[in-house]
Amino acid sequence: MSAILAPAPAPSAPPSAPRRRTRVLALPEARWALAATAAFLLGLALDLAGLPPAVYGGLYAVAYVCGGWEPALEGLRALREKTLDVDLLMIVAALGAAAIGQVLDGALLIVIFATSGALEALATARTADSVRGLLDLAPATATRLTAHGEESVPAAELAVGDVLLVRPGERIGADGTVLDGTSEADQASITGEPLPVVKRPGDEVFAGTLNGTGALRVRVDRDPADSVIARIVTLVEEASRTKAPTQLFIERIEQRYAVGVVAATLAVFAVPLAFGAGLTDALLRAMTFMIVASPCAVVLATMPPLLSAIANAGRHGVLVKSAVAMERLGEVDSAALDKTGTLTEGAPEVTAVTPLPATGLDADALLVLAAAAEHPSEHPLARAIVAAARARGLRLAPAEDFTAIPGRGVEALVGGHRVSVGRGEGEGGTVVRVRRDGEAVGTLTLTDRLRADAPQATAALTALTGAAPVLLTGDSAHAAARVAEATGITDVRAGLLPEDKVTAVRQEQQAGRRVLFVGDGVNDAPALAAAHAGVALGHAGSDLALETADAVVVRDELTAVPALVRLSRRARRLVTQNLVLAGVFITGLVLWDLLGHLPLPLGVAGHEGSTVLVGLNGLRLLRESAWRTGEVQPTRR
Repeated sequence: MSAILAPAPAPSAPPSAPRRRTRVLALPEARWALAATAAFLLGLALDLAGLPPAVYGGLYAVAYVCGGWEPALEGLRALREKTLDVDLLMIVAALGAAAIGQVLDGALLIVIFATSGALEALATARTADSVRGLLDLAPATATRLTAHGEESVPAAELAVGDVLLVRPGERIGADGTVLDGTSEADQASITGEPLPVVKRPGDEVFAGTLNGTGALRVRVDRDPADSVIARIVTLVEEASRTKAPTQLFIERIEQRYAVGVVAATLAVFAVPLAFGAGLTDALLRAMTFMIVASPCAVVLATMPPLLSAIANAGRHGVLVKSAVAMERLGEVDSAALDKTGTLTEGAPEVTAVTPLPATGLDADALLVLAAAAEHPSEHPLARAIVAAARARGLRLAPAEDFTAIPGRGVEALVGGHRVSVGRGEGEGGTVVRVRRDGEAVGTLTLTDRLRADAPQATAALTALTGAAPVLLTGDSAHAAARVAEATGITDVRAGLLPEDKVTAVRQEQQAGRRVLFVGDGVNDAPALAAAHAGVALGHAGSDLALETADAVVVRDELTAVPALVRLSRRARRLVTQNLVLAGVFITGLVLWDLLGHLPLPLGVAGHEGSTVLVGLNGLRLLRESAWRTGEVQPTRR
């Protein structure tokens, strides 16, 4: 076994897990919405150009069919199950508008509903794809050691007590304990730690993490179905399902509203007939009632502010996945932040070069020695040291007789001297000790660099929520404390696994807070799903974090997070204003129609006027001034 466990040259980087991405046009909802929108816009252009209705009417009809056939079909299916879908009411209202000549209004309503359905379908499909794609992190096969030698078996068939051989560069097949060997494991996908962690006999390892340059014998301690990576998938799915009751409540309200409008319309038609009114008059009054009671203004009261906010955020590098997500972001009253890759850059850099006085070396000479010895290595620390030397314009001597010692460092012959570079742990960073011919000559300190905008972003979140964010990280307490001090955070929780982050988020929620969680890694995905709203940083974020979050900061600017919260709160205020305005108009027109005599043209004008007013009010958020990242003053909700 010693021959098997001998250090091996570092292999080339293994291919990353395949990215499962649902293309927009692969979704039927998106294709129909796009067709409906295109037909509507072309028809509108021809309409505004003053062409005859025969020219543009067909395009409006195409918009009706493309955007309305699916909700109409679903509504008819719901009717067979003795329920009334509000989408069917929208279709009926649109057709009613067309029947009295308001074809444009009905087509716009159809397009809005089709677009909303496509956005929801896309967000749902991509989240499902990413959850399935997470399982690709775990290898399909593993090398199991038996009394007869080695055998390759499916990782899903491993059992507790099996012993695995994990060669350099392979992904670990199961959660377990190291029995023999020394190596380093890149487990950022599980714990969020930015640097590989030394693994020796007795240390725990996780399925799906990447082994370094040493070989390991690992005893399987958990069934593959119970591994940390599998539990992350389960946590994401469970946390996502907890949002369903709110959606069910909304559907119940919609159901009652739809039934009420239909029943009232029938009554408005039937009651006058029973008292001797003429058929034409009764039908005209009922049609007027259907138009003025139509929720077109209510729909526009909600969607334009939220969609305008989504468009504005998109122009500033933030992808918000749905109108529901945009609304939820404005409800948060506390924040929790990941550290590595969120408050920090997620990559080490040399922050101090300290030669020992007795050696006669200056800082540049010490850095040259260390960088020359590390140059052949692919370790993240080695790349950082070499990058620091190049940044200073230093020339490196060639290294000979290079040797990597897993868990200890590297040795090489540089300029006729035997140079060794090994790592240790320091206060808030990693200390690299350099020896020349066995004599200590100095140290290099490497830290995970704080994002330049991290203090500003945390200050803005503090002002918005009234309390400093909570720092949740899988990294060490020393590293977490350094970042917390630099950003003004006082509540620090370090050494957390994914389920620990979920627990911390739920504790905040149990205290009555609506938590915004900001993260970037696979290990952050469960917390992103469990939080009231989640934002992922997208430049280096994992697929699962990006698909689980409600919003993704594509440009990787942390100050975009508080700006997004401000924008969402403005959108929610406009939604409230629009709902009040729409409610006043609808109530007034309905009462006029029921208690007096509302002429059909005036009813249509009132309905269209309220629709236009709420639509224009919502579009205010398209303005550039609606996006603000600079100030840290509290913003009213």
